[in-house]
Amino acid sequence: MRALSLFFFIVLTLSVSGQNSKTLFTKATSPAVAGFSEERIKRIDQTLQSWIDQKQMNGCVAFISKNGKIVYNKAFGYDNMEKGTPMRTDHIFRIMSQSKAITSVAIMMLFEEGKVLLNDPISKFIPEFKNPQVIKSFNLKDTSWVAEPAKREITIKDLLTHTSGLGYAQIGSAEAKAMYHKYQVPGGIAFHGMVLGDAMKRLGKLPLFHQPGEKYTYGLNNDVLGYVVEVASGMSFDKFLRTRLFEPLGMKDTYFYIPKDKQNRLVSAYHQYAEGLTMMPEKMTIVEDVYRDYPNLDGTYFSGGAGLSSTIYDYALFLQMLLNGGSYNGKQFLSRATVRMMISNQLEESVIGADDFGLGFGLTNEKEASSTPLSVGSFEWGGMFATTYWADPKEGIVALIFRNIWPSTFDAATRFKILTYQALAD
Repeated sequence: MRALSLFFFIVLTLSVSGQNSKTLFTKATSPAVAGFSEERIKRIDQTLQSWIDQKQMNGCVAFISKNGKIVYNKAFGYDNMEKGTPMRTDHIFRIMSQSKAITSVAIMMLFEEGKVLLNDPISKFIPEFKNPQVIKSFNLKDTSWVAEPAKREITIKDLLTHTSGLGYAQIGSAEAKAMYHKYQVPGGIAFHGMVLGDAMKRLGKLPLFHQPGEKYTYGLNNDVLGYVVEVASGMSFDKFLRTRLFEPLGMKDTYFYIPKDKQNRLVSAYHQYAEGLTMMPEKMTIVEDVYRDYPNLDGTYFSGGAGLSSTIYDYALFLQMLLNGGSYNGKQFLSRATVRMMISNQLEESVIGADDFGLGFGLTNEKEASSTPLSVGSFEWGGMFATTYWADPKEGIVALIFRNIWPSTFDAATRFKILTYQALAD
């Protein structure tokens, strides 16, 4: 395992270091200029349109670039099927868990400034996390539990790698959903006038579901990290992202809560069941009566795990910055060394299983690359409402497909990965 990890380390270092830090997005004059087949690019058009025709989705936006040359940025289908309103490339999508990578970058900015270290205990920033307890038994009937002292405190790295022992509200285990609901800890989409700090302080007093570092459990880790950013930087998480990342990078359409003059660009959200596609009701009752168009609210809860909305182009800018080794358009957001850390595997197989995970991303390892077209070292994630992204340092590819459907019974993400790589011609 150590030899394999060293191999990945070398590959990733060379891949990130080899990227041109000055690579900027430009529109390719032809697919061939960027190393794609014009004929096979047309296959993407035909296939995405067929998914609309088959009612697998109401609409989508897809984006592909290679070495900064944009070869694909198209919208298909409808924003609103009932009204026949077309989907547009500038529609703003609920990106949910794609917020996590952005939060991880914010933390690593503070890491570079010496304000946060990976082994720092969370209690250094949020005292309520001091002396954590771990659940031994849990009674779902009355939401009571028996707990014992944890062997150690949660660290920043535990949060970045989802090994803290925290669960997930709203979408996690039955025990996590029950406990967090009782103590008013939301899963990222809040509408009751909550603020992040108050909820995270309540969370810090609750027990963990396993010992820190013991295993990978997808949980509220990035929400905690968002509040760490507030404490360590002295500004709200929203302001930190706006001033330190979004505005300098040119992400003009990425928000926790969309300003009024852009709210008409929030994409419609759909359900997909066996009987077909239906517009989500105003209240998403499956997720604790959350308001469907929450990004258009005048909200105060800045969830680092699920709260952001964005356009496909904005998020592509963010990914290209990482492929550039942390810089874009003459601005340095992270060093190459820090990006290399973020896209290096951080977890032993005994903790996460056969997958690899970095500091905020899922990673394609050698074993997985045998069954996916993505290159070893590619980093990726997605959001609950069917948005997906990946970046491939070896090929220089940034690719995303955005929908807003939940639940979705159609795996567009895997199919789009295949469509992207089949179009390569060099």
